[in-house]
Amino acid sequence: MKNELSRRNMLRALTLGAVGIAANGALTPKTNGQDAPKPATREITGDPRIRGPFPILSTPFLESGEVDFDTLGLQAKFVDWCGCSGMIWPQAGDAVDLLTAEEKLQGMTVLKDALKNRQKSALCLGVNGKDADDVLVYARHANELGADAIISRPPDDGKTEDDMYAYFRAIAGAVECPVIIQTSGGTKYKGPSPSLKMLIELAKEFPHFGYVKEETSPIEARMRSLVEAKPTIKRVFSAMGGYGWLRQCRIGTEGLITERAVYADLLEFIWREADMGDKVIAADAYGKLLLMLNLKQSISGNELRGYHLYVWQKRGVCKNRISREYGPNNAIPEKPILREQALTDEEKEEIDVRFAALKPYLHKGTFQA
Repeated sequence: MKNELSRRNMLRALTLGAVGIAANGALTPKTNGQDAPKPATREITGDPRIRGPFPILSTPFLESGEVDFDTLGLQAKFVDWCGCSGMIWPQAGDAVDLLTAEEKLQGMTVLKDALKNRQKSALCLGVNGKDADDVLVYARHANELGADAIISRPPDDGKTEDDMYAYFRAIAGAVECPVIIQTSGGTKYKGPSPSLKMLIELAKEFPHFGYVKEETSPIEARMRSLVEAKPTIKRVFSAMGGYGWLRQCRIGTEGLITERAVYADLLEFIWREADMGDKVIAADAYGKLLLMLNLKQSISGNELRGYHLYVWQKRGVCKNRISREYGPNNAIPEKPILREQALTDEEKEEIDVRFAALKPYLHKGTFQA
């Protein structure tokens, strides 16, 4: 009983705001005015910068339906202000499929410029295409910009594992930074998922491979196999919206990739505590994150954007809640289809209450655009 009361007191103290800001702006528990001791750092393979939460930015749009590049840059600055390990764009299905090539290339340049005075966050650019020739347009641009990493899913027109080999080998020859392979394809992709054998062979062949965003079933069984393949495999990232993330950290994943950038400081807090800190505190913070994600059960709309755009507005970054959408049966429309997430006063109140519960884990102060 005594231990249980101590644990409750600890969590209550944290909830009341007994947290501090580390030198890099991230949150860390305090003990008698001092940073709580942490265990010794474990061995890390691969690039140490490409580790931890790498949330995907949510492409902002103007009322006209054009990409709001100014706000995209602000999102990048916000994630860096939060002290988050890194960020990714464009990689969400709507950003990859519903943006033009010119919009994606311009957005990559905007992000590089926005982060010229960054404090911490690594920039990972989404490099995807219908085939090897198509993807090289984005890969070469990302390489010229000096991206810290890139991420790519299987080629849209790929049908066999040989197609994937050709595609990823083309990327390997075009970039010098770490390459994260996303194991699921887009809405057009009908081919197989990358096999564990292929992922390991590519990592052996190319020293900048071996980073995997795993979202192919059976997900956790594949994660275990990839973790066992270290140091050839350098990093395994959790995905799928963050559900299962805390458990997968214990399996050996070393970060999260999902479109949750508006919670960048919360994600970094959870990650640091789960990785090298207090796992009980990590679980408490993770539970608060799940309360936000579970709003999808009562609020309609795109669960990756939808009401999360309202949170972007609350945090002083986004101007509106406009998204581009797919056509019937996930068809890519000739002209953008726009939709603004509608919210009732009751829905906004519910979001506000759940967001308020995150406060102990968020970066102190207000982001200044």
